[in-house]
Amino acid sequence: MSADGGFADFFGPQVPRAGAGGQAPTFALASAAYRDNEMEEIKKADNDWHKTSVNAGRSWATIFRPNLGEAFSNAVIARMLGGGRNALIQSFGTEPQVVVEHCLAANGIRKARDNKLTTVILLCGVLFLPGMLVWLLGFQIRTTVAKAQNKRAGSLGTAVLAAIGVLAVLFLINMPFAGFWAWYARAAVVMPVAGWFLAKRICEATARDLRERWDGLLSGSGIGAKVPEAVPSNPNETAAEQLRQSLAKLSAEQQSNSVFYAGPKGILGMGTRWGSWQLAEELVPADPDREIHPFRSWDVIRSIHDQLAQLERGPLNTGGFPKPSVRHWIVTPVGENAGSVSRPGGTDVEAYQVKPHAIQEICNKQQFGAGDRHYLGVQWTLWDGQLVITMLITVTVLHSTLRIEVTGHALGPVNSLFTTKPSAPSKSVTKAFKPWESRTVKLPLVNATEVVRLAVRAPLTWYPPLLNWLGGTMGLPEPFGLRHAWADQPWRHRFMADDALRAATPVLRAVHSAALRVLDENGVDTSKFGARSAALSGAVQDAAPKKADLYDA
Repeated sequence: MSADGGFADFFGPQVPRAGAGGQAPTFALASAAYRDNEMEEIKKADNDWHKTSVNAGRSWATIFRPNLGEAFSNAVIARMLGGGRNALIQSFGTEPQVVVEHCLAANGIRKARDNKLTTVILLCGVLFLPGMLVWLLGFQIRTTVAKAQNKRAGSLGTAVLAAIGVLAVLFLINMPFAGFWAWYARAAVVMPVAGWFLAKRICEATARDLRERWDGLLSGSGIGAKVPEAVPSNPNETAAEQLRQSLAKLSAEQQSNSVFYAGPKGILGMGTRWGSWQLAEELVPADPDREIHPFRSWDVIRSIHDQLAQLERGPLNTGGFPKPSVRHWIVTPVGENAGSVSRPGGTDVEAYQVKPHAIQEICNKQQFGAGDRHYLGVQWTLWDGQLVITMLITVTVLHSTLRIEVTGHALGPVNSLFTTKPSAPSKSVTKAFKPWESRTVKLPLVNATEVVRLAVRAPLTWYPPLLNWLGGTMGLPEPFGLRHAWADQPWRHRFMADDALRAATPVLRAVHSAALRVLDENGVDTSKFGARSAALSGAVQDAAPKKADLYDA
């Protein structure tokens, strides 16, 4: 721990560690920070439970609307690093700190571009404001009309801009002024156009840089995010120190052992519950003349923990399970449509971690009625982080009945929207002398409308609230976690589904074996437990994914 609130120190930008199991979804989500698609495309990645909202801003100010990368970066940074933010959902199989760093890096690249564009706007636009406003009016009319589905309307928009150009030429030829104002009027017509050419070169250079990073992340090059502002060089850099601590807190919350159950949505971050197997029998002494030796739920859980930690071992050298992560979880119930969550607090929690003595007390005492519950979880992160399999075990004792419940949760790959690589802009046109054939024509990386949009937005980036009011923002689904918000179900991928289903049988048998051993050691008649375990062991072989949290009542 460090002196900044008990969180692990942070030493600058990082990339996923080799073997960490989270490279693919981490880089896929990070690539969204560099994208130049329409902001509305993010809704294509929504799943059944989590919906992203898009605030389109003012209808008459579409020229200020952000693209996907700009909106995504700003939304993620504000939500995950903002002051007074609500609790975040862990992103299992992903490293959210890396994603946030790429959002910061992408914003840094755009900020450098916007600084140059602001200089161009001031010299070539604001000083010749009348001319710039006329040209902007033409572009705005063209943009608004061109969005219509009618092709005739789109041609009309281009014609309007062409007409303004013709009027500008006529204005230069037949100048109604003389002296200083004549020269100013000529400059007001020409300088915005010259500024547009300068802005185009700046925008193209930045667009190439952003696209190279986008492609590099999805190609597996492991490109790192450059965030120099996150590493303070001296104690007086308060902004850098605050950013460093925010990133450290983000990393600490990712390691929290507190999760949330949201009804049919399952455990947030782990996916929906697809299967449930319960063993519940009466505690009867093995020897009628002797009482059962007293034991607690924690004794059973501890034995199960030790057994699950050895799942990668087997009698045959045939591969099998990789080493799993076995952890104790404190599960807090929240509403299905809860808009936010709050983590447990108090003296029993330190750096988002519920302390071991509190975990043991919850396991032994909070088994009925209100309060958090204890679950033992065994988790595998597979397919380079695209599949997260979690099996949860809970042990309860009510009167003389001991119940052991094993549930399966699966979180699938991130939506394919995030794994799409950039493609060069192009269009198909009909050949002049062979109308029955077509050819592909490459388009500029940054078109005229995009140059105008970026140039006009640049000066307003110094005051984001006004820019957001004009152009709109992206609303992230709450309770927010980077991974589960845009995760697909794994059942459409045959091998992923097989992996999830195959894990259930050995886990269930290991749990029952460990539990029966504790019961036998404490003088409990295990005949009924053994028979029930054998029946479940046979039933689990026909495991199939179900909506286990949707009760037909």
